[in-house]
Amino acid sequence: MMPGQIPDPSLAAGSLPCLGPLAGISATTLTDQLKLADFRQLGTMLSPLHFLGRLGKRPLAIKTEMDEDEERRKRRREKNKVAAARCRNKKKERTDFLQRESERLEMVNSDLKAQIEELRLERQQLMVMLNLHRPTCIVRTDSVKTPESEANPLLEQLSADTK
Repeated sequence: MMPGQIPDPSLAAGSLPCLGPLAGISATTLTDQLKLADFRQLGTMLSPLHFLGRLGKRPLAIKTEMDEDEERRKRRREKNKVAAARCRNKKKERTDFLQRESERLEMVNSDLKAQIEELRLERQQLMVMLNLHRPTCIVRTDSVKTPESEANPLLEQLSADTK
């Protein structure tokens, strides 16, 4: 072949002087592979084990290992995807539960505050009634032996509560 002359595509790459390691691969196959740019497949095709495969020692060994690795990665990704979805759902359920529990406790809290206010008003009314009833009480305060100073703290406490 003369310098500058275009090689015949039917020639094998191994017959060209500078392409020794590519022996057994036709130039057309090599060109097609480069055009498609499937570099992983091209890499396995150019690997030394590929040539051994052609000699009958280990056919398609690299391809099956790569397929197994890729399949393993796919299974792992799928399992991770399912686990992540399960984790997100569990977190959402927990958040919803805590939100409902918070709303329930806020309702209980407001009910208890309202009950405290009702009891405070009832106590205040009972204290007023007691103070109004003391002067007309049939049961003598002498028999109960309440000190005189006790009547005043009720009024004082009542006035302090209204302030």
